[in-house]
Amino acid sequence: MTKSHTYEVHVTWTGNTGSGTSGYRDYGRNHDIDGIGPGKPTISGTADPAFRGSADAWNPEELLVASLSQCHMLWYLALCARDGIIVTAYTDRPVGTMGETATGSGSFEEVTLRPEVTITSPNRVDDATSLHEEAHKMCFIANSVNFPVQAKPSTKVG
Repeated sequence: MTKSHTYEVHVTWTGNTGSGTSGYRDYGRNHDIDGIGPGKPTISGTADPAFRGSADAWNPEELLVASLSQCHMLWYLALCARDGIIVTAYTDRPVGTMGETATGSGSFEEVTLRPEVTITSPNRVDDATSLHEEAHKMCFIANSVNFPVQAKPSTKVG
């Protein structure tokens, strides 16, 4: 590696209901994720509801899927800008599948990105679609996970 980047956040457990972790059912899974430095809003986190978390806050599994989607999108947009393809809209509804073992552990089995991209030029649809493969190869997060990440993009002109 020629460069190194460091990322630091502050995670604080906020789920003490009065007796700490005196029993598995006696504490909340809520926590706050704060950026180091000014201006970043707090992210309210929890466990997945399947693991005694709350449905009204982000869980680590959702944030991992979101990170993969964000990384792909940011690379894709940069590559389109580099190649003169004007993107006017981009949305994604990624889906991740995680398997759980009998011991309660588990791992992600796959994540599928489903980017929907709108570009300005009808003659660049094939070029725009093909850049998803390069974006995947460039994505730092996708390069860091040990499960398949695939993209099933759609491109339209608008």
